[in-house]
Amino acid sequence: MARDRASSSDVARRSRDVQRTTSDETAKSPNPVWYKPVMFGFMLIGLLWIIVFYVSQGILPVPGLGTWNILIGFGIAFIGFIMTTRWR
Repeated sequence: MARDRASSSDVARRSRDVQRTTSDETAKSPNPVWYKPVMFGFMLIGLLWIIVFYVSQGILPVPGLGTWNILIGFGIAFIGFIMTTRWR
């Protein structure tokens, strides 16, 4: 019985070690070349979307959406900010 417990704890420890090494290797790999421009692009497009909405007094970018344009601009920018969490 004690041997079964030891073997199951050894298996659990080994699987954790495998998970750590796998995630460590993935964390050390650099991002693709396109990642940073896309990340900053989303942030800038979201900001420009909001600026255009305010400067045009709600007529642009999509007139039918009204104040939902603000939420769309923040959503686009938020995608860029979320991408910063994976930037290496």
